[in-house]
Amino acid sequence: MSVHFTTILDGLEVTMGLGIHPHELAARQRVIVSVRMEVVYPAPPAEDRIDAVLDYDFVRAGVQALVADRHFHLQETLCEAIADLCLADPRVERVMVRTSKPDVYPDAAVGCEIVRGR
Repeated sequence: MSVHFTTILDGLEVTMGLGIHPHELAARQRVIVSVRMEVVYPAPPAEDRIDAVLDYDFVRAGVQALVADRHFHLQETLCEAIADLCLADPRVERVMVRTSKPDVYPDAAVGCEIVRGR
C-alpha cells in the first residue's frame, strides 16, 4: 500500500531578474516562491530519518540555483522550471508552484500558479 504526503516549501524569498519592463530588466526584484509537492512512498517511513523521505532542501537549493544567474521574462516560465525541478524526483506525483512579485504595485502583488503532474 503506497502512502501520500504533501511536502511544502512556503514563502521562499529570492531576489532575481524577472519581468519584461525596462526597470525589471535593469534591476533584480523580490519574488516569493511557494511549492507543494504530492509525494508517494511505498509505505510510511519506518524510521525517523531524512533519507526515508523527500528532503525539501533540494527544492530550496534548486530554486536558488535557477534564479542565481538567469533572467526570466515570465512568471509562467519560472513556474514551469521549478515544476520540472520538483518532478525530476520520481516520488513527486504532482506539484503546485506559485510565484509572486510583491513590489510591482503599492496595493497588490502579482503572481502565477501552476499545477503539474505525471
